[in-house]
Amino acid sequence: MDRDSKNAAIAALVILLAFGLGAYFMPTIMLALGKVSPLFAGIVAVLFVAAFFLVFWLRGRRQRRDG
Repeated sequence: MDRDSKNAAIAALVILLAFGLGAYFMPTIMLALGKVSPLFAGIVAVLFVAAFFLVFWLRGRRQRRDG
């Protein structure tokens, strides 16, 4: 494994762990936000899922540009 692929694997691991931790606490967050506004809770959930894909999309673009 060369240096670039090792760095990419470490970055992917960190991103997945961060989103995994966020997903673990998501039900608690959703219940708390749902008490304030169900619409706001839904928007936060959609943004969380969209952010997951956005991070990997941006990372892929950067790697194509640098590669």
